[in-house]
Amino acid sequence: MNRILSIVLISSCLVSCNSDTDYIVNIKTDYGTMKAILYNETPKHKENFIKLAKEGFYDSLLFHRVIENFMVQGGDPDSKNAESGTSIGSGGPGYTIPAEFNPSLFHHKGALSAARLGDQQNPEKASSGSQFYVVQGKVSTVEELTTDLNKLAQSIGQYLESTVDTILRNELIALYQTNQSGYLKKLYELRPQMEESLGASFSKSFPEDRLEAYTTIGGANHLDDMYTVFGRVVEGLEIIDKIASQRVDEQDRPIKNIVFSVELEEVSKKEITEKYGYTYPEPG
Repeated sequence: MNRILSIVLISSCLVSCNSDTDYIVNIKTDYGTMKAILYNETPKHKENFIKLAKEGFYDSLLFHRVIENFMVQGGDPDSKNAESGTSIGSGGPGYTIPAEFNPSLFHHKGALSAARLGDQQNPEKASSGSQFYVVQGKVSTVEELTTDLNKLAQSIGQYLESTVDTILRNELIALYQTNQSGYLKKLYELRPQMEESLGASFSKSFPEDRLEAYTTIGGANHLDDMYTVFGRVVEGLEIIDKIASQRVDEQDRPIKNIVFSVELEEVSKKEITEKYGYTYPEPG
């Protein structure tokens, strides 16, 4: 079934990707409308989303998982008319989509990405056939993105085992147990001292285009190259913030249902570029 779907989607994209028009995806909610484009670089995901939208699959579904400073997720057909307190999040159309990772597509704020099962159940990282999330994320510093934090933490731990600096040891233990953000801040502060004392470097490379995005509009860089990014919001980023700020229960389901629907608007690619600032990649 997946093979047949892939053939259909690829064939369809050969037509749509070369067209002078494209779709603006209108994700309508009570908090406003997010307008998004879908990437030609992820043809299977693009054509599948268009197919479902045309069928009305997304009409009256819920954003059933909302985590502030991270993302808002929807697309489970079981969420339609789901009673309060009902566990939601495992439904779909009965198939998955093969992962379509692309180094130019990443999880900046507004990225439209495919949800999926975890690596243990899903080592090929295949995407859910319908569930997606829109990234809110947070702004990071250059230091956070270019520091090998695991290596730094391990080195500090080894350093503390061989030193009599009990004040620093106790401070880090207390921060780790009670204040994770404070603990991480302290690790970054200790980096120059550790590099000098140990003669080591804790730098790691980070792509320049991603660095600029994550230090300005923000995002969720830890998801990069693990989940397929297949589109982005080009208007209505503030709607993500409104949805992400809503109260949720212990399962991250909003206390008040957040219903959405998806409508497609066919417009010229020229208009999309002029109005929304999105430039289509040259066909390869």
